[in-house]
Amino acid sequence: MTDASLGAAVRGAVDLSSLRNKPAPNAAAPTAGAGSFVMDVTDATFGQAMELSRTVPVVVDLWAEWCGPCKQLSPVLEKVVTEHAGRLVLAKVDVDANPQISQAFRAQSIPMVVALVAGQPVPLFNGAVPEQQVREVFAQLLQLAAQHGVTGSVGEPAEEGAEPAEPPLPPLHAEAHDAIEAGDYARAIAAYEKAIAENPRDADARAGLGQVRLLDRVQGVDLEAARAAAAADARDVAAQLVVADLDVAGGHVADGFDRLLELFQELPGDERAAVRERLLELFGVIGDGDPRVVRARSRLASMLF
Repeated sequence: MTDASLGAAVRGAVDLSSLRNKPAPNAAAPTAGAGSFVMDVTDATFGQAMELSRTVPVVVDLWAEWCGPCKQLSPVLEKVVTEHAGRLVLAKVDVDANPQISQAFRAQSIPMVVALVAGQPVPLFNGAVPEQQVREVFAQLLQLAAQHGVTGSVGEPAEEGAEPAEPPLPPLHAEAHDAIEAGDYARAIAAYEKAIAENPRDADARAGLGQVRLLDRVQGVDLEAARAAAAADARDVAAQLVVADLDVAGGHVADGFDRLLELFQELPGDERAAVRERLLELFGVIGDGDPRVVRARSRLASMLF
């Protein structure tokens, strides 16, 4: 890896969007090697490695038990990563047991070593390379990560059986969280908007922004008055948006989506923009993988095309 631009490094490389989702509740967390900064990662837990890469660069070692060069390279990677004392983390991926990760990185041969910086893939090298070359590549990786604000570190892994510590929030995310705790939604919105301006790919900031905007909109709303206004005029866009927000915030997600979809269908084309924008924002709040979002998005698409 010689290019100092994260965008250039990953242009046309891989699409990890299918691996971004948080692992299922019963999925095992990545396990760190004793006394090192090494963890075994699976298809189910890869999302955690991506989140960690927003704090510290994560080196991904794609290997297999039958691969001789992998057995030569892996100890070198572990040694050099450990010497960096938490400024790098090594994520080991058995390609035979984790085909989704292998396919996402388009691994044609192994060993293959890539990195994750702020959730984005950065190609490093293929094949077993000398230790000095590994050191040089990792030095470049740290420089690239610093240019993109990824300058954190992790502590020594906890003793076996202890709960792993969560990585710290990025500064702007932490500011937004503190503002939400204080009920200062305007400050939280500003923090998330700044985070997105600095990194338009920051999916967590976009989700957080949608959530805090929703909280801000429903704060202090009179539920009975809002529902009465919406019932009085089924095509009153402002009134219907308020009740849809209240539905989603109150956990009646499908009801909120249905209300806006029915309104969208009834409105002429030049009056639909606000409803579509609100639907898309609420989809982001709930999450693209939620079945209610999938159904609602499908209905919206059928109305548009």
